[in-house]
Amino acid sequence: MRAAPAPPEIAPHTGKPYDVVPGQSLLTVRVYRGGALASAGHNHVIASHTLAGTIYLPDELLKSSFEVRLAAAELTVDEPQLRAQEPAADFPPEVPQSAREGTRRNMLGPAVLAADDYPEVVLRAVRLGGARGGGDATAAAPAELTAYMDAQVRDQHRTIAVAVRYELAGDTLTVTGETALRQSELGLTPFTALMGALAVQDEMRVRFRIVARAAARGAEARYFAPISASSSFARYTVRSAAKMIAGSTATARFSSASYQ
Repeated sequence: MRAAPAPPEIAPHTGKPYDVVPGQSLLTVRVYRGGALASAGHNHVIASHTLAGTIYLPDELLKSSFEVRLAAAELTVDEPQLRAQEPAADFPPEVPQSAREGTRRNMLGPAVLAADDYPEVVLRAVRLGGARGGGDATAAAPAELTAYMDAQVRDQHRTIAVAVRYELAGDTLTVTGETALRQSELGLTPFTALMGALAVQDEMRVRFRIVARAAARGAEARYFAPISASSSFARYTVRSAAKMIAGSTATARFSSASYQ
């Protein structure tokens, strides 16, 4: 059995810290149906409104770093306003509640995110490159660059590259981007059922807008350790969140394998 890649060396946190604002930040993942019975399934829009973490800006832009986390149990599925922003041909407005519940169960279960044991997905900067439009962190004009990051999903560490757009206005930093990403690139196996007749495509489309504000003066660079899977408090928190989400119309799931 091939060993999982070792965690890469993470970029040091230096410079001015900007804390992510959860209520103004959004990450969406569009997952697509597949398999011989794909016509019986649905495409889904998964979202996180609870991104947390910090971005660090030194004077030299390419020495910036970040650590961003999202709670698996707080992902939502097919919020009407988000689904309405997608092409209606691929994302018609109505999705059966049974499909939402089944997808949420599959997403958080041991076959995909295993949220009971791994409650967070963590993204950490490895290095930045390819800056265009601005060479330092004080520039007000938007800049484009490539962020090479360690994506920690379950117990897997994978390095991925994402093109991002960056803008600093006063004490507010905004980072946006969109990319195609395969589940297999994150060490995940796309969910299948009925011997593959129902499946989730490997490729997803990820879009994000992260808003961060300058931390209080005097704040120092800090490291946020992921929640320990062995922590009883972590398990309680995840399960409590999952129960609350189960009663909401915005239930969470990552794989769309409840095709009915």
